[in-house]
Order: sequence, then C-alpha cells, then structure tokens
Amino acid sequence: MLDSALLLNKSKVLQPGFMAKVYGWMSLALAITAVTSAVVASSDFLLSLIFANKITFYGLLIAQVLLVLYLGAKMMDMASGTAALFFLFYAFLNGVTLSVIFMAYTAASVASTFLITAGTFGAMSIYGFVTKKDLSSWGNILMMALLGLIIASVVNMFFYTEMVYWITSCAGVLIFVGLTAYDTQKIKAIGMMQEEGSETEKKTSLLAALSLYLDFINLFLYMLRFFGNRR
Repeated sequence: MLDSALLLNKSKVLQPGFMAKVYGWMSLALAITAVTSAVVASSDFLLSLIFANKITFYGLLIAQVLLVLYLGAKMMDMASGTAALFFLFYAFLNGVTLSVIFMAYTAASVASTFLITAGTFGAMSIYGFVTKKDLSSWGNILMMALLGLIIASVVNMFFYTEMVYWITSCAGVLIFVGLTAYDTQKIKAIGMMQEEGSETEKKTSLLAALSLYLDFINLFLYMLRFFGNRR
C-alpha cells in the first residue's frame, strides 16, 4: 500500500510537468504557424509563388496531409529531437497554406476569431483536465462524427449547397470542441504514466501536442466561417 501511495504521489508530481511540455510544444507550433501565415500573406511574391499555380498549392496540401499521417504513425519510433523538428516543420508548412485565409478574410476578423478560438479551446481543455466524468465514451462518437464531417465536406466541394456548408460548419465546431476536452483528458491520463525526462516522455509530449494543435487549428478554421469577415 505504501509503495502504491508513493507511486501515485510521484505521478501527481510528474503530471503537471508533462502537461507543461505538451502545451509548450503546442503553443510554439501555433506561434510558428501564425507568424509564417502572416509573413507569407504580406509578401506578394510568396503569395504568387504559392497560389498562382494550383499544382504548387495542392502539392503543399498533399504534403501536409502525408506528413501529419506519417508523424501520427511514426513519431514514437523517432529520436525526440527528430520528432520535434518534424513537428515544427509541419507547423511551418501549415502556416504557408493557411496564409490563404488572409486573402479571404480581413486581418482584424482573423485575429478576433483566433482569440475566440483560444478562449473556447482553453475552456474545454480545462474542463477535460479537471472533470471527474469519464469522457472515453466520447471517443468513438466523435471519430464517427468526424468521418461523416469529412465525407460531407468532400461531397459538398463538388455539389455545393449553402445549407450543407452551414450544417458542416456547426458540426465542425461541436466536434472539435468535444475533441479538445476528450483529448485533454486522455493526455492527462497518459501523462500520469510517464517517467520524467525519459526519451519516451519527450516523444509522447510531442505526439500529444500535435493532437491538441490539430484540434485548435481545425476549431479555428470552423470558427472562422462564423466570425470571419470576408474581403
């Protein structure tokens, strides 16, 4: 019993440190994405280089998708330094493609939507961290809803209707709000099993940061549909 109590106390000491690493990496990745987007959007040369040729733009999008799938599958097999570089490169690449939002929306509305997203994300992440309710049952429901959202969005690209656009927008906000709380609770549980300073802990914190980073970015993009002022 004493050994178990000591292990439990040790886990409670380690957990905040692990979560600090997760949010630190996520914040750094978001900063890189935001700065990259702003820099690209402010350069006519870079905008022309990226968006004048559809092959270049769609090539970047495909590279992004492949890279994030690769990271999700292989990050735990990499050295922690390599995993960090890949993660930050993905954040940079995401910033390049997301610069398109500055062409579609005013800078002021992008900034205000970012703040709204940050507040919503923060509230749901805190909820996921402190709630005593087991959110594991949300996982399958949210994943199935996300799959349905992806299918509906792709179909609506070819057979566009405004009603489907707004339905998927509402669904996207709800799904990623839920995923933020669910992923935070899951990451908290994982953090309690980590050995501080170990290579595994470093890579796990990066993988967890990637998960929350994706939740934030997707929530921001769906929020932008409601709060963004189009040019």
